[in-house]
Amino acid sequence: MSEDSGRSVAGGATPDPVARVALTPKAVALLSELTQLHGPLMFHQSGGCCDGSAPMCYPLGEFRTGGADVRLAELDAGLPQPIPFWMSESQFEYWSHTHLTVDVVPGRGSGFSVESPTGQRFLIRSRLFTDEESERLPAVVSGG
Repeated sequence: MSEDSGRSVAGGATPDPVARVALTPKAVALLSELTQLHGPLMFHQSGGCCDGSAPMCYPLGEFRTGGADVRLAELDAGLPQPIPFWMSESQFEYWSHTHLTVDVVPGRGSGFSVESPTGQRFLIRSRLFTDEESERLPAVVSGG
């Protein structure tokens, strides 16, 4: 059996966990540029309306996470430091069964998100996890 099947592989090895969040090549390129300007970064997705429904990118530690937030991922963008991706716990209740991909499109992001002046903005593309993927999802980490 392949490791991607979500079941035990030959020899009883446990398959790798499934990533909850991924980055497109465009997102990786923009994050590299933004890291040069702002240092290490983080994402937070609150789930509000308008700008609040887009992933917000901040210098690491500038947005304070708390007990109402969960960390879904430590994103590898090929930078010296991974980029944590946080979401409000209430929003995660809706998105827990969904794989998220951070992408970049032309447009103006929120005034609080560091990509705003670039003429590009981050957005989330999503798809439902398969049953096999759902069995391999890692736990999320609470903020605070």
